[in-house]
Amino acid sequence: MAHALPIEDILHDIERIPDRRVYGRVAAILGMLVEIAGIDGSLAIGARCDLLDRANRRIGCEVVGFRNGRALALAFGALEGVGLGSKAIVVENDPVAWPSRAWLGRVINALGEPIDGKGPLPAGKIPMRIRNVPPPAHARGRVGEKIDLGVRSINTFATCCRGQRMGIFAASGVGKSVLLSMMARYASLDVNVIGLIGERGREVQEFIEDELGPEGLARSVIVVATSDESPLMRRQAAQMSLTVAEYFRDQGDHVLCMMDSVTRFAMAMREIGLSVGEPPASKGYTPSTFAELPRLLERAGPGLSGSGSITGLFTVLVEGDDHNEPVADAVRGILDGHIVLERSIAERGRYPAVNVLRSLSRTMPNCNTDAETEIVRRARQHLSVYEDMAELIRLGAYRKGTDPQVDEAIRLFEPLEIFLGQRRSDRTDLQTGYNLLADIVGLPHPDAEPPAKIGKIGPKVIS
Repeated sequence: MAHALPIEDILHDIERIPDRRVYGRVAAILGMLVEIAGIDGSLAIGARCDLLDRANRRIGCEVVGFRNGRALALAFGALEGVGLGSKAIVVENDPVAWPSRAWLGRVINALGEPIDGKGPLPAGKIPMRIRNVPPPAHARGRVGEKIDLGVRSINTFATCCRGQRMGIFAASGVGKSVLLSMMARYASLDVNVIGLIGERGREVQEFIEDELGPEGLARSVIVVATSDESPLMRRQAAQMSLTVAEYFRDQGDHVLCMMDSVTRFAMAMREIGLSVGEPPASKGYTPSTFAELPRLLERAGPGLSGSGSITGLFTVLVEGDDHNEPVADAVRGILDGHIVLERSIAERGRYPAVNVLRSLSRTMPNCNTDAETEIVRRARQHLSVYEDMAELIRLGAYRKGTDPQVDEAIRLFEPLEIFLGQRRSDRTDLQTGYNLLADIVGLPHPDAEPPAKIGKIGPKVIS
């Protein structure tokens, strides 16, 4: 059954039709790089063109550089059918998207087009630049109160505040996608914007139906660019995710923007940079990659004073379990904290596989009460002591009674492991998490303060 657009959306689309067209011609093609001649002065970096192939089908491309009086463009799709002399049509010099609240519950691609089979997307009235700049630093609000992410290991040991930007650092197959889905389903924020960048195609539907579920999807916009799509599509999917999040932030909503993964965005930037002749630097990544990362990540955070906010959770796929590789190192220096997932923890069957000793929230000291800080400090101390003596304990070389601190760490290790593990169908709120941890380490419960209700919160399920 066909889905019809409202008459006001049709009129809006008609108003956006340009009154004139500028044409050029394809002068050379090398791999995915297209040289366009004959449109001097009509293009700028980031401008969009449509190439017409032999069958008059349109193939979108973006200008990424200039050389010898010609524009260098990369295509969003395959170039089959495009040859020398093919027509190039200038579409727009500053690409924008037109989000609206009707986008909630929808799945779109990097160009803002629906890919969920639910009909056309109603266009909003406010154009949002896809390559936007962050709000001025002096005009931004401050990070807000603590938010409930529903995952007790993160709520207690790496507490996240509204408007904070956190990185989730993990190797492949350690459970970061499941962790993201738990937070998307249970987080106490108004809107979710989820960017799946370079994701496996078969996993997209599984993530939407099994991990996110109908309740999570209803307050989410999902932006997808699978691994087989062009580097331009993968790069723009990340930018489109922030653009949609900025729209809801400007409407006064508190947004949870999740991106999986920043590493694949960096890989796309590397492919683009190498295509236009940029010299490789660290591990083959081009200098523009490390310049683009802060431009993307700084778009998340508190908005202008009095407006909404964007809380960012960005996954970083560490190659070969190396948490000091170039992209991970650069992202860690930009964000406001990091959550580390480790394969060794996943291999012993504890999920989420968060290493709380290596995880850090930079806003946590200022948002916790003294009682909460003491509970977390005591638990960290026990885990650290056990970690230091783990090898001797496993070998049986440690004799009980030698050190009271070690004896206490051994006694509490299993209860702490049970506390840190959590099934994906369970949810533990902030206060309950602190109370459970206080019981384990033998401290009184912190003063119960009702969490701020920022958005609709799902039912409380405590495992």
